[in-house]
Amino acid sequence: MSWYRNTVWFVKGLREYTRGGYESASKRFNPADVEVDVAGRSFLVTGANSGIGKATAKEIARRGGTVHLVCRNKERAEVAKEEIVTETGNQNIFLHIVDISNPKEIWKFAEKFRNEHKLNVLINNAGCMVNNRELTEDGLEKNFATNTLGTYIMTTALVPLLEKAADARVITVSSGGMLVQKLNVSDLQSESGPFDGTMVYAQNKRQQVVLTEQWAKAHRNIHFSVMHPGWADTPAVRSAMPDFYERMKNSLRTEAQGADTVLWLAVSAEATKLPSGLFFQDRQPVPTHLPLAYTHSPPEDEEKLMEVLEEFSQKFKSASPG
Repeated sequence: MSWYRNTVWFVKGLREYTRGGYESASKRFNPADVEVDVAGRSFLVTGANSGIGKATAKEIARRGGTVHLVCRNKERAEVAKEEIVTETGNQNIFLHIVDISNPKEIWKFAEKFRNEHKLNVLINNAGCMVNNRELTEDGLEKNFATNTLGTYIMTTALVPLLEKAADARVITVSSGGMLVQKLNVSDLQSESGPFDGTMVYAQNKRQQVVLTEQWAKAHRNIHFSVMHPGWADTPAVRSAMPDFYERMKNSLRTEAQGADTVLWLAVSAEATKLPSGLFFQDRQPVPTHLPLAYTHSPPEDEEKLMEVLEEFSQKFKSASPG
């Protein structure tokens, strides 16, 4: 059934995920939802030096929020920070250099951050699509390490801080590509069969949807959401999917359009009137499965995912320096 899922997803994408889809959807948006002052609230955005992460951070900064940029590349991150401060006039922009594919680094960062800062909103935006199977220094497949395990550790490590905050939220940037994948807990690191980076990425994004649903059940004082930004013209898309970019470049959303729902979920009062744990596209919840796609997974598989990630998490926590 994979051909069916891929075809339906692509047709849906041509209709909804492009710039035209955003322009159509935005006609029903209420601009007042995001015209808010968030001074005094603290936001952490991973992967914030470019693309949707930077666009989100910039819009939050415009609204007065304190923004913590978590980035891997120090030089690019410093340029992004300077741009955000200059364009918004907001001086409360802080930079943290962390490699989200390195679980020990995440633990070290999160434990230090918990002692030094408050946090109202965590935005898990960092991600990668590596098209050949690569291992990190810890022997982890790089897409899994960044997109799934990194997101899991960053979130669970900061939950204790979020639980102390008013109106705490966690937003994870996923992808509509997850619609073509059924959760697979038997091969989390893509060790068997041919390696397809696009499908591994889509599987990771399905895992993020499951994580969000599970966290929403476990932590009732925090509002969790996961979202699809549509097909946006970002550096990541250009480098990881050059053929797709060439075919679609004239129809892709801007970075700001891709970031719109992230911003809405992060700052609007309307977002938290909806239940925790939902999957969003263009400011509204949408189904997490295509019709007739057979991508639903049994509860025991979802529980197994959480168990395995917790085991990995604790292993690297004990190995974390400091």
